[in-house]
Amino acid sequence: MASKGVKVENMAKKQLQSGLTLNGIAPNILLKNVENTAPFLFKGALDTTGPERAFLAKLVFYKKNLNQLKNIDLTEYFHICLCAHWSTAGTFVPTDVDNQIREGLWKHGEIGKHIEKMAKLTIESWTWDYSQVTNRKSYNPASNQVMSTHEGTWLSVAIGAYCALIKNKRMTLAAEVAEVIIAEAFKEEKLLLELREIRDHKNFLRSSALMAHNFGDLDRVIDQWQMSEDDPFRKRIYKLGHKLNESHSPILIYTGLVNKEFLSVENHRHMSLRQPKCLRNSEKYLVPVGPFMDEWGELLGRDPDLSLAEKAEIISAFFEGYKRQDQAFGYIRAFRGLINSLPDGLRTLEAHMPFDLVLEIKKSKFYESAQISKDEFEQNLSDRFEKFTSPLVDYQF
Repeated sequence: MASKGVKVENMAKKQLQSGLTLNGIAPNILLKNVENTAPFLFKGALDTTGPERAFLAKLVFYKKNLNQLKNIDLTEYFHICLCAHWSTAGTFVPTDVDNQIREGLWKHGEIGKHIEKMAKLTIESWTWDYSQVTNRKSYNPASNQVMSTHEGTWLSVAIGAYCALIKNKRMTLAAEVAEVIIAEAFKEEKLLLELREIRDHKNFLRSSALMAHNFGDLDRVIDQWQMSEDDPFRKRIYKLGHKLNESHSPILIYTGLVNKEFLSVENHRHMSLRQPKCLRNSEKYLVPVGPFMDEWGELLGRDPDLSLAEKAEIISAFFEGYKRQDQAFGYIRAFRGLINSLPDGLRTLEAHMPFDLVLEIKKSKFYESAQISKDEFEQNLSDRFEKFTSPLVDYQF
């Protein structure tokens, strides 16, 4: 899904000391937005060593050396935008530079001088280590492979790079970008096939939500760039989670259907979770793939760095989120995990909550559903998933 993050200041035609003209957010304001949603990044909490984590180190460097931002060129500004979005895509308020890195900067007046560097940087970003800045992950225990929504972020930038390279007649580099896009599609397909083979229901379900997001991001930017329907590359990669494609296994459309049936109501922008600012204080608190939120709730409930008042605020946000989407189970599971980790359950927090809110929660379907154990909930979900079929594709888990 496309992220609608922090509202940014429109720096119309702002010119930096270097001569670079920007239509979007000024880099110093962008760093402030990153700090707002991921303050832990600038407190030494993360490992920023090595080339695959250099995107984190770059933000830390510029935060300490703001004057250096006046001297950046288009490639470096693009790099900073990538770093900011990779660092915040898994947070509660992602930085709002999607259209810049997908399209806007690829159409900048100076793109001719920078397009090859930006495209090579895009290819490099495929291997960035995002593991510390998101909990929206699935795992393949057979190969230690991890997948997240960051792959969708990368696909959306990469297809923008491809379209810009074609427009600027850089065909050799466009072919190189296309090759990596196809490699990513096959990587996700292979993960799904292996999870099915080892009968890992939980990670397959997680993966269905992530894959739907990732290929959805790819499709949106294909549409955004108005790629021709006759383009052979578009036919190779478009609507992979919606239509059968002769280049790929039917597991992709099957996974899209699984997401629609079981996961689509669970994984959204989590607007209610933007209210408890305490959730932004540590990478540990980042939200996982719903509805598998029991362990996350337990972590929040046990964490000594969260006060009882803050835990009460989180409970209120869970209930508010449930009321916005009462067909989802994730907030119910997180609520159960949190209160079960407290010495006296919900009563531990009642002094920090309005009386009428406590009463409303206790009388609600939300509270009733939270009485179901984690094992029972996940077994019921697995049983329903096992039986799922669709007339659109002859495939079953």
